[in-house]
Amino acid sequence: MQNEIRKILIEMGEDPDRQGLKHTPARAEKSFQFLTQGYKTNIKKLINNAIFDEECNDMVIVKDIEFYSMCEHHMLPFYGKCHIGYIPDGKIFGVSKLARIVDCFARRLQLQERLTSQIANTILESVKPEGVGVVMEAQHMCMRMRGVEKQESLMVTSAMLGSFRKEQSTRMEFLNLIKK
Repeated sequence: MQNEIRKILIEMGEDPDRQGLKHTPARAEKSFQFLTQGYKTNIKKLINNAIFDEECNDMVIVKDIEFYSMCEHHMLPFYGKCHIGYIPDGKIFGVSKLARIVDCFARRLQLQERLTSQIANTILESVKPEGVGVVMEAQHMCMRMRGVEKQESLMVTSAMLGSFRKEQSTRMEFLNLIKK
């Protein structure tokens, strides 16, 4: 990867041997490895033994989980907040696992729409709740730094599964509880 980054620097008109860029290929490689570590994460191992039997059947919400990802179209960052709600059906997550699931999928080249669905489907498959809701709000640097350059744009995506999709009252309770 370092050789390719060096070639990119040359193609841009830079001198990769100058003092400020001499170590950039190595630093950039480490950065890309960190930003895409989700590809190497096994979601089943990540969740591990953090699913617990519990007779709770009330909505569980974790909101304002910050995330950072990279758009697969331009390889520029997008970042924001993720809100997750689910209604357990005999099983619950250790709370930190929800944030780890978000990070696992965010640390890949992504589309926000796909990211939202991956999180919701993983929760559904893992604890088989009555329903799941995931809402993500993000600022995309590809919209801010290039192209249309819209500084105040915010993309919002949602995935509603099970009772969150079927029952308007459940969906509305979730949406009302995650409002700022």
